[in-house]
Amino acid sequence: MTDAAAARGANLDRERLCAFYRQMWRIRAFEECAMRGAEAGEVFGTVHPSIGQEAVAVAVCGNLRRDDILLSTHRGHGHTLVKGADPYAMMCELLGRVDGSCRGKGGSMHIADFGVAMLGANGVVGANTVIAVGAAQRLKYLRSDRIVACIFGDGAVNRGTFLEALNWAAVHALPVLFVCEDNRYAASTRTCDLTAGGGAAARGPALGVETVEADGNDVAGLDATVRELVERVRGGPPVLLVARTYRLAGHTSRDPAAYRPEAEVAAARKEDPIARCAALLRLAGVGEEELAGMREAACREMDAVYERARGAAWPPRALAFADVQDVGSPEERPF
Repeated sequence: MTDAAAARGANLDRERLCAFYRQMWRIRAFEECAMRGAEAGEVFGTVHPSIGQEAVAVAVCGNLRRDDILLSTHRGHGHTLVKGADPYAMMCELLGRVDGSCRGKGGSMHIADFGVAMLGANGVVGANTVIAVGAAQRLKYLRSDRIVACIFGDGAVNRGTFLEALNWAAVHALPVLFVCEDNRYAASTRTCDLTAGGGAAARGPALGVETVEADGNDVAGLDATVRELVERVRGGPPVLLVARTYRLAGHTSRDPAAYRPEAEVAAARKEDPIARCAALLRLAGVGEEELAGMREAACREMDAVYERARGAAWPPRALAFADVQDVGSPEERPF
């Protein structure tokens, strides 16, 4: 090890980096179990993995208070997990079991956990941005110091809802941290081929919203950036964070992603946020055995979660209508 590397290692927060490393492996292990379940036909609905994007979930959601509100995308397992949701309840939700966080009704794309202020993933691209603004408006009326974090992909910046939400948040100085996970693709299409101008980062300044660009695969650097932004957003105004990352898996668990050049994927694998965190931990003096131990513990945890969820009960038929309004107009009769 060079003197410069040794000095850098001495300045690293080893304990915090280990926590990041464990959380990223928990996310990846959860999603690998979910993809295995989808392949076996045990997971209902589509699974959108965030493999390769784990650092964004850890840095953003790890800096939120438990009562801060989170709105996620259809690629939101990692966000939900780091926010504090129970992985068993999450896995049951994917498997359609009664112990799921939404009693098995939401599935992967609509998972929610109000107990940790996670108001839900969303299957409609960009729809979570206007929900986030509505939640932030309420917080402002209550004069609360809570904030709303809203995470979306770069494909969402071309949706009208995103521009409406950004504009409304700016006009009313709402406490929203907008986070764009810029993974370069909207499903199977390069976003640069469909997005005019300067991309996601150009949208904020056009509406007077402070915009910060960051390396979304550098968990330590992103953590420091988000920590500062979260405190700046409390009380408003909003901030837009554009975190550059890359999904190493396909758009869905069944997508082979053949539309991406092999060289591009190979280059992205070298920037895997888990591997980069491991490199930092080695500089901080963490050995291979300890790294392997953290990885194996995460895999064991999620394997156990998956097996337990497979044995959970199915929802009773009566539950099908438990949260459904079937009484006509709410103006005539409330829920």
